[in-house]
Amino acid sequence: MMFNLIDKIGDWNPQLFRELKGRLKFFNVAIAVATSLLLQLVVFSYQLREFPDDTLWQEHWEHIFLTLSVIFVFTLLVAGTYLLINDLAKEETRGTLNFIRLSPQSETSILTGKLLGVPSLIYLSILLAVPLHLWAGLSAKIAFSYILSYYAIIAASCIFFYSAALLLGLFSRSASGFQAGLGSSVVLLFLFITMVLASSNSNTLNNSTAFFRLFNPWDITNYLFPNLFNLSNGSPLTNWQFFYLPLGTSVVSVVGFHLLNLGLCSYGILQVVKRYFRNPQASIISKEQSYLLVAFCQLMMWGFTVQNGLNNQRWDEGVGGNLVLLAVYNLVLILSLIVVLSPHRQDVQDWARYRHQGVSSRKNLWQDLISAEKSPALVAIAINLIIVTIPWLVWVSLTSVFDANDGQTWLSNDIDRFKVLLAIALSISLMMIYATIAQLILLLKTPKRSFWAIGTLGTAMFLPPMILQFLDIPPSEYPTVWLFSTFPWAGIEYSGVTTIFIAFLAELSVLALLNFQLTKRVRLAGESATKALLARR
Repeated sequence: MMFNLIDKIGDWNPQLFRELKGRLKFFNVAIAVATSLLLQLVVFSYQLREFPDDTLWQEHWEHIFLTLSVIFVFTLLVAGTYLLINDLAKEETRGTLNFIRLSPQSETSILTGKLLGVPSLIYLSILLAVPLHLWAGLSAKIAFSYILSYYAIIAASCIFFYSAALLLGLFSRSASGFQAGLGSSVVLLFLFITMVLASSNSNTLNNSTAFFRLFNPWDITNYLFPNLFNLSNGSPLTNWQFFYLPLGTSVVSVVGFHLLNLGLCSYGILQVVKRYFRNPQASIISKEQSYLLVAFCQLMMWGFTVQNGLNNQRWDEGVGGNLVLLAVYNLVLILSLIVVLSPHRQDVQDWARYRHQGVSSRKNLWQDLISAEKSPALVAIAINLIIVTIPWLVWVSLTSVFDANDGQTWLSNDIDRFKVLLAIALSISLMMIYATIAQLILLLKTPKRSFWAIGTLGTAMFLPPMILQFLDIPPSEYPTVWLFSTFPWAGIEYSGVTTIFIAFLAELSVLALLNFQLTKRVRLAGESATKALLARR
């Protein structure tokens, strides 16, 4: 009967049929069934020994339920991630991945087949344990709606982590199998760290880290089942807010927000996977996708920050830490986009030749720079920087911060705000300089251009402050040229408006010279490529 069912599945999804047929063999199924039943027996027997008194049966069932809940999370997310990445690595090694790409199936059909078929034995093991898990939860007087909410969160988490596993497997297909262990280890470490954080009584979620905590299932599981970690202060999700909206006051809002976030992120990742699956030579994300990514990240991070950044206006009571975290997250995000979006020499040469020959004369140059696949990424990086900057400008305009260290109020007058705005402008120009340098290096003919670009940017960012730290020079005595070429925010407290403005003009001059050189190289690349093409004709 099982094989007849598999045959019917093949009519609906050939890729799923291929995966199930290769995995649901008698020996594999027997191992999965035996492992699941043995694990259930061990959990049941252990909890029976811990609670031998008949009057404690409700606690006995509750501990069985919570133990299985934790086992479900680790098994599904860690083992499933490993299997998916390892499967793609094997497909690449055997050469069948390209065969799948050439098949008439749609990307959605192929990816659905992978997501449902590769971890099928894990699904079978978990499904066999669900009856005991459900029975234990109901016997422990846990609401059925809460149990269903837990299942929904686990399913959404699996889709998210498995989608990310597919992306990692496709992107690192040349890592010779090492990526499977790496990916599952990262997931295991993430689950362990977030489990420790979720079990801490001194836990808070009204800061930008709450966005990343949304991807772990522990906080929501602890919210649904308060005895999971036995916190004296209860779950931190009870005081959870998003742009002052009290999400934590209702189970529906907490579960719904988690599902919405996981659903949107999974959808975004799957769109990237579909794009990269058909064209492995393309960048991971397109320029239009990068705009949506940056805007979504700003919305989520600021949504969990403003409660502790505008209402609590003391630098030493959360505001400073929140703003530093936001700055670090955005720095990593923009630098990652510089690496991902900046095209290499051949791509830029193709694009420049395309424009030089007049094929794209009907297109606007700015439209090409904003959305074209092979055009230089500077305009796209500038747009992303503008998206990042808008919330900062709103925050600077609406707030003032009291610093208990010196007893002064920061951003209390127009001079302070103007200095901060100049520091923001310095940061933008500095990131544009980094993006231009990276693009110039990627246009070179030398091998390993990506390595040299990343190394150059890392040296430019971290070498000056390391030297200053080694020399033990206080911030008030930092040389101006180093002060504003590394971290502009570090100097606004010790510098006047004139000094900051001069530094800003200096950075603009450097940026203009670099872009002039970049424009010249791109134009010459297009002309030389066209001449070579005409000569061959």
